[in-house]
Amino acid sequence: MFKRTTVTKFLLLGFSDIRELQILHFGGFLVIYLAALMGNLLIVTSMAFDHHLHTPMYFFLMNLSILDLGSVSVTLPKSMLNSLMNTRSISYAGCAAQVFFFLSFLLADLHLLTIMAYDRYVAICQPLHYERVMNRRACFQMAAGAWASGILSSALHAGTTFALPFCESNVVDQFFCEIPQILKLACSDTYQSETGAIVFSFLLNLGCFVFIVVSYVQIFRAALRISSEQGRHKAFSTCLPHLTVVSLLISMGIFAYLKPTSSSPSALDLVVAVLYSLVPPLINPVIYSMRNKEIKGALKRLTVWRLFTHN
Repeated sequence: MFKRTTVTKFLLLGFSDIRELQILHFGGFLVIYLAALMGNLLIVTSMAFDHHLHTPMYFFLMNLSILDLGSVSVTLPKSMLNSLMNTRSISYAGCAAQVFFFLSFLLADLHLLTIMAYDRYVAICQPLHYERVMNRRACFQMAAGAWASGILSSALHAGTTFALPFCESNVVDQFFCEIPQILKLACSDTYQSETGAIVFSFLLNLGCFVFIVVSYVQIFRAALRISSEQGRHKAFSTCLPHLTVVSLLISMGIFAYLKPTSSSPSALDLVVAVLYSLVPPLINPVIYSMRNKEIKGALKRLTVWRLFTHN
């Protein structure tokens, strides 16, 4: 038998009880947050104002940057504020909102990356049909579908999770609210109610993964049939950043959500959470802009325009 309690707030995992280390944690997370904000805002701004980048691929990339901005803004500010104020608490509603929004952005991210794989498939395997298939209306509908599916899947998970009664403890063994850690606090006799949502989400995400793999098998086969070396290089260069981001997100997501949860807080759980919640929003802009001449050109034109208008 479990003692069921009414939880009004949760206590998040603190990085340290030493004041100097709390300030160091605040400063480190602040640097990461500002870097992620700056990188993604530059991508969004350059694509919004540069007509050279008004293509389906960059439209989806702009949406990806917006999702990354959202996901990093859900977790970091609260953790930084807690360190600064020397507290660990987060309200019940705040925790539920954090779970809902973070999972919404994360799932929409995966669904958008699946759409981007389809965009690359059409561009390389069916180039003559690209403009007809990837028209403006279709792009908006697909992007809206990615956002909507992420929100609906997250609402299902958050709803079933926070409908559970919690027993004894309200201590979350993580620096932000995430479902695996919240479920550890639920009474075990009602834990099964989340099973349906987990199975549904697993099948949906597995479908996305299979679609991406099949798309890239077709892409690589088509690219290898291109006679010119320059053509093959261009095909691979447009796919490599997307493939890198997909691999990073899926590998970290699998490691974070499919590994067994420990009964007590561990350094591994904390490191994994930091990696999968902070690394993708931080390095995605770098991955996409590092070898992309069009994005580099857009950023250069944006910088020149800003300097010119200020002078």
